[in-house]
Amino acid sequence: MTADTITAADIRINARWLIPIEPCGVVLEHQAVIIQGTRIAAVLPVADADRKFRTRETIDLPHHVVMPGLINMHGHAAMALFRGMADDLPLMTWLNDHIWPAEGRFISEQFIADGTQLAMAEMLRTGTTTFSDMYFFPEIVAQSAYDTGMRAQICFPLLDFPTVWGSGPDEYLSKGESLIEAWKGDDYIMPAIGPHAPYTVSDGPLAEAVALSERTGARIQIHLHETEFEVAEALEKQGKRPAERLAKLGVLGTRTQCVHMTQISDSDIALLTDTGAHVIHCPESNLKLASGLCPAHKLMEHGINLAIGTDGAASNNDLDLFGEIRTAAMVAKVVANDAAALSAHKALQVATLNGARALGREDELGSLVAGKLADIIAVDLSDPFIQPVYDPASHLVYSNHGRAVTHSWINGVPQVQEGKLTRIDVPDLMLRVEDWARQIRQQQAD
Repeated sequence: MTADTITAADIRINARWLIPIEPCGVVLEHQAVIIQGTRIAAVLPVADADRKFRTRETIDLPHHVVMPGLINMHGHAAMALFRGMADDLPLMTWLNDHIWPAEGRFISEQFIADGTQLAMAEMLRTGTTTFSDMYFFPEIVAQSAYDTGMRAQICFPLLDFPTVWGSGPDEYLSKGESLIEAWKGDDYIMPAIGPHAPYTVSDGPLAEAVALSERTGARIQIHLHETEFEVAEALEKQGKRPAERLAKLGVLGTRTQCVHMTQISDSDIALLTDTGAHVIHCPESNLKLASGLCPAHKLMEHGINLAIGTDGAASNNDLDLFGEIRTAAMVAKVVANDAAALSAHKALQVATLNGARALGREDELGSLVAGKLADIIAVDLSDPFIQPVYDPASHLVYSNHGRAVTHSWINGVPQVQEGKLTRIDVPDLMLRVEDWARQIRQQQAD
């Protein structure tokens, strides 16, 4: 081997196990990931890497599995500050009597900035490298994610009624279009359109959202078929199921992400299949609010792209996507009455490559393949709660939790090293969080 056949690179990660996601079902041993700039230059056996590469930095992870960063496809990041505030309540009571009043009292630019940073700290620490957010002041969320170096789809809110962020649909759409223009082509921030739900957005604004999506290429994310009540009310008032109404308006399409989908008929599946819309599964939020169970296995059998999200920490209580993966795999088996309905490898794909597909970025994200962006995590399998290791993929889904994540890179930049966040000042953040908690406790006591 001569000097001119050795390639210089930035970072080399030596892993005991590696799960590339593509191809699905593969676990490789004693592999090296080579990072050059923002991208993966190579994935190859350690012995081959010794001969072919010289790197500025080498990280040895002898007890770890390395895999693509997780993609949390639905949440309301700043609601982390409402974590545990109104538990054990049905959805509409939770929303009408607790969440919406608290939002009216506390939501501000500073609340959004602090709450988003709290959410990002938790997500980064537990293996998420890309998240999707749908909440107020999306311009603040976008800037916070960009400053931290975290990849994010930012869905601006669209509703029929006024909120702290706008007076109504016209202002939401105007501000949203400005957001899309401001971040056009950015590698980290992907602006999107976020109509809240069919029961909070009328036909006119939905049609305008479709037109904006077609004009700009922005994706649409909407809560859909979340509860039995939502579907029954739509049938009573409009004579059609919400998905049918959205299809007639042109809302469903390859750029559309349908969140929850716990109430699904054969006609709904046909619409999803025909339009190419994606489904975002949020099992823990659906379980906690008793909203229903998404038939994940049935959707995937019909070729519908299924991704996963935690929802907000006010309706889930944590943003650990590894926990969400485990719940999704378990629930899928019960719903399908089939223990093989959602295997460990398929569950990991749902949380990585399928999320990338929902974003339209499967060529850049979601798997450890040469040429893709270097969004990578490492999970330590040496702790007693994961030992002994027979199948790393199985352990990641059924035995693991996100706190076993020790390293994370986004665009080749380290975000977590030896379990510590590199870009967020946690002690300072905790002071701000406690101040918000004091205010919220006081409001609850009054």
